[in-house]
Amino acid sequence: MKLFDFDGMFDEKLQSYIAKNPQKYTESEWEDVIPEMYKRFGDTQIKSLGKSPREFYAEMSPDGLVRQLRAHLKQGVPVSRFLCEAIEAADLTEKLLPLLDGTAEEREYAMGLIGADDRAVKKYMELLIACDDGGELEERCVELLKEKADLVLAEAVENYKNGLKRGQMMEIMSCSVVRSDEVFEILLKEFRRDPENVCRNAGYLAAYGDERALLYLLDKIGEEGISYLEYRELKFAIEALGGEYETERDFSADPYFELIKSHDGTEDIFKYLKK
Repeated sequence: MKLFDFDGMFDEKLQSYIAKNPQKYTESEWEDVIPEMYKRFGDTQIKSLGKSPREFYAEMSPDGLVRQLRAHLKQGVPVSRFLCEAIEAADLTEKLLPLLDGTAEEREYAMGLIGADDRAVKKYMELLIACDDGGELEERCVELLKEKADLVLAEAVENYKNGLKRGQMMEIMSCSVVRSDEVFEILLKEFRRDPENVCRNAGYLAAYGDERALLYLLDKIGEEGISYLEYRELKFAIEALGGEYETERDFSADPYFELIKSHDGTEDIFKYLKK
């Protein structure tokens, strides 16, 4: 199978252009110009090929496009955006599903191209359950399943009951739109019984959006022993559910208080410290 490194070709042309026009754009301007040049390159005829990159892939069959992707990954030839565009335009979810059982690189590309497609959620759940390292694959599966939370809600509840990836199942459940007393009771139970994960579980209650949680959040935030991190997350959750908590609290002795208050990226550091 003939493979073309279109990205490599573009890079060569780009370097040549920059060398001839070093002062044409500022560094920040190049950041805007280069993506536009890449788009135009996709419609530029390649002499050795007799067609443009987009034309090259447009002539391929659905099976041919998937074979191209696998061959690129197997042989280490960069996968161009033009190949990905052709696959996305052809709606090849069914043909890409087998790649989810392939190499890590095949799986990564397949998930990126399939996205949160209904036809893939069953496989994403299987991959999530099988993950044992808490790495990027697990995080990616959770993010995609959250987009289809209602579709996998019953399975998430069942997995939770069976002790499988409980934290991740709760995160998925918290994103469901269809209201369920069972889901609310699970999220509330974990919030009330797990003092080690107050921030996380308060966030799940806020995401779920059931105002019945306000009573319990307000009760928790009033406790004397909570940390500043917990206070912050509880306050966010209360406000997200339409409530208010205005009582002044003294956290000057909290080791993270001054760090968070003085940090320019308060929200970013807060998310980091919660992990």
